[in-house]
Amino acid sequence: MKKADRRVFRQLLVEYRTRLRGDLEAMADAALHETGSESAASCYRNSNHMAELGSDSFEREFTLSLLQNDEQTLGLVEAALVRIMEGNYGDCLACGNRIPKMRLMALPHAENCVHCASRLESGQDGSREPH
Repeated sequence: MKKADRRVFRQLLVEYRTRLRGDLEAMADAALHETGSESAASCYRNSNHMAELGSDSFEREFTLSLLQNDEQTLGLVEAALVRIMEGNYGDCLACGNRIPKMRLMALPHAENCVHCASRLESGQDGSREPH
């Protein structure tokens, strides 16, 4: 990959990392801290409506799920930044072939080419043979 391309992708990844960190902080505050003048626990104790309790519980679980997903994505972004520093960014981790630039533009933290990603997601053999 050309040095200019690496610079562009590094900048994309740094901006994405910054945005993810902000999102994680905001969601963590929403999920783990008091909302308004009452804590989540006191809302549960004071609510008499089962649907309201279920809705609050669903929202909390959904937020925690988003947190987990964003934390995983942040890890992938950090790993991509390391690959840029090491000079192997854009190489498929499964087969070693180049990941197309269009895929990296859409998913700058991609670890695998489309073929290998599809194979890995479907649970097929993750061998490192080129395709």
